[in-house]
Amino acid sequence: MEVLGFLKVEVNGPMLTVALSVVLVALLKWYSTSAFSRLEKLGIRHPKPSPFIGNLTFFRQGFWESQMELRRLYGRLCGYYLGRRMFIVISEPDMIKQVLVENFSNFTNRMASGLESKPVSDSILFLRDKRWEEVRSVLTSAFSPEKLNEVTPLISQACELLLARLKRYAESGDAFDIQRCYSCYSTDVVASVAFGTQVDSQKSPEDPFVKHCRRFFAFSLPRPLLALMLSFPSIMVPLARILPNKNRDELNGFFSKLIRNVIALRDRQAAEERRRDFLQLVLDARHSATSVGVESFDIVREVFSNECSANPSQKHQPRLPSKPLTVDEVVGQSFLFLIAGYEIVTSTLSFATYLLATHPDCQEKLLREVDHFNEKYVAPEFCSLQEGLPYLDMVIAETLRMYPPAFRFTAEAWRCRQPFTYLPFGAGPRSCLGVRLGLLEVKLTLLHLLGKFRFEACPETQVPLQLESKSALSPKNGVYIKIVSR
Repeated sequence: MEVLGFLKVEVNGPMLTVALSVVLVALLKWYSTSAFSRLEKLGIRHPKPSPFIGNLTFFRQGFWESQMELRRLYGRLCGYYLGRRMFIVISEPDMIKQVLVENFSNFTNRMASGLESKPVSDSILFLRDKRWEEVRSVLTSAFSPEKLNEVTPLISQACELLLARLKRYAESGDAFDIQRCYSCYSTDVVASVAFGTQVDSQKSPEDPFVKHCRRFFAFSLPRPLLALMLSFPSIMVPLARILPNKNRDELNGFFSKLIRNVIALRDRQAAEERRRDFLQLVLDARHSATSVGVESFDIVREVFSNECSANPSQKHQPRLPSKPLTVDEVVGQSFLFLIAGYEIVTSTLSFATYLLATHPDCQEKLLREVDHFNEKYVAPEFCSLQEGLPYLDMVIAETLRMYPPAFRFTAEAWRCRQPFTYLPFGAGPRSCLGVRLGLLEVKLTLLHLLGKFRFEACPETQVPLQLESKSALSPKNGVYIKIVSR
């Protein structure tokens, strides 16, 4: 007993505080680096991560410059950490094809942060497993060439407003930032095609739809909050979902209410009275009796293919979906069009205009093709746009190669079904429907513009163009050019 008494240690307040502090520091040190061994175990090269935040500081210059530096230093197959989350970057074409086409069934679920709220959480970006496949396949019928032909008049209508705006610049002969014009134009197209609402954002900048769009794209997380969320996702993400967010709730509420009101109106209208826009195409497809499997979602062969088929999924065996699209899922797809269609189309048109203005020989060749096309086709349709403008296809493809506006998505990852394996999300089957519609809008817009105007570089035109890549790759200070009427 005396021996036991000798071993007893008197526990007092200061000693307990010191012991708990040591344990807490040890746990924090372990937590800060415990997630950073997975890439090394897989044999994938990567920058050395910092405690808690991983390689967040590596991307302080923006994703475009940092991704190029990442590939230069660590090769075509490399990785990095954002917080505790691991990413693998693939820039090897054969491996990308395996992920996006040949073995896509292993990569159907997109990585989610946990902050996604309605209506975005009901879009095909974040639906999972079987339900994603069903919704994605039902929507396929809404993006067939036949259906897209019904949308082209609405895009052309918005383009007429853009042409009228540019005509004033052509008459004045002044240099101007055409990116701002494209931004207003993209807002008009999104409002018309996805939300069934007619707006002129240039003349009516205080329109509720325009104001809410500006608020939506102006929102960004403060850097300290972003670092905390990346470092402690299991604590900060649930906390962020619980805490009230007036700005988020107002934006989501506005767009959701707008779409629901349009859906209610369409349901009361006769079929021949309904506006033929993207929203209506989705509404028509929501009760589709059949769908197709994931094996039919081949972005590589579909998006840049000139083959025009009325039913691209015709060769695949149809299957029954478990239930038709819900109203929430319809709202989610329209909201996704706002996210993907506005910024990407604006940037693509801006970069294409810049390249044409600074390469007049290529522009002249394209102008001859546009003139020949306009002589042959009175009203352009999806099939004629696919088959009749091969050089324009090359111009757009080269623009996207040099300035990929959706680069922030290629920097993200899709979670594989295998543990601790992540692979990049590019223009894969999850987004190829939007890519098809976005390319249609870009091609139709350039066709209309080049039929009326010629782009010219001027002293205000930046050569080389300065880029901004904090969110998506875009011109940093706009695209200043002159236009001349033809």
